[in-house]
Amino acid sequence: MPDTLSYAQAVTFNRHIVLPRVDLAGQEALLNARVLVIGMGGLGCPAAQLLCSSGVGDLTLVDDDTVERSNLPRQILFSAGQTGQFKVHAARDRLHQLNPDCCINTINERLDDDALATLVKRHDIVLDCTDNSASRQQINRVCYSQGKPLVSGAAIRFEGQLLVIDPASHSPCYQCVSRLITEQPLSCVEAGIFAPVVATIGIQQAHIALLMLMGTSVLTPGELLTYDGQTLNWQRFSVPSDPFCDVCSNQ
Repeated sequence: MPDTLSYAQAVTFNRHIVLPRVDLAGQEALLNARVLVIGMGGLGCPAAQLLCSSGVGDLTLVDDDTVERSNLPRQILFSAGQTGQFKVHAARDRLHQLNPDCCINTINERLDDDALATLVKRHDIVLDCTDNSASRQQINRVCYSQGKPLVSGAAIRFEGQLLVIDPASHSPCYQCVSRLITEQPLSCVEAGIFAPVVATIGIQQAHIALLMLMGTSVLTPGELLTYDGQTLNWQRFSVPSDPFCDVCSNQ
């Protein structure tokens, strides 16, 4: 039996509930949702914060890294006093202060395909907040194999991108997109990243996921959305499926 909002929760989320496109049904859909956030860096911090504070009932955070002082300008969930802690543990402690009713699970290790597949299967939607191509390809591959929707984000320098992948709609996957764009050979450590840009992309990942959990969306699966942090311009691109893609072409 799905959980229903308590009186205290209804008061907390009143500003959502009065929106006709949310209402009690939408807020209770969030309460019963299970969301997996992989990567608790500059994307994962604002994404997890908004998911938790917006009323998602169950969050799982995955990251094997620890908090460093150089993270603090853009990983705004953490404080200087948490330096040296595992990011997932530091995030859990801060998120519980925002919404004690949210069940927060943490995994502080890298997962192989089998372990990741087991984890993905238990969730309704996955947010890829990682910062490297190998991890994005793995998450894309596993989510497609498990039939789970994926909201993928990336940011470097003043540039950001968003992509929704939904196996149920037979959308193009991340691998289809990556063959059309130049893979970024540099990390944020080498190339730099403007803090508001990565926060903007993480916030939008949460925004998209919340809408999808309530049964609607603003971004067509397989459509690439890019952001220019110097001009504040957004652009949309329709991405064709790769007929030879070994992830989604036979699904």
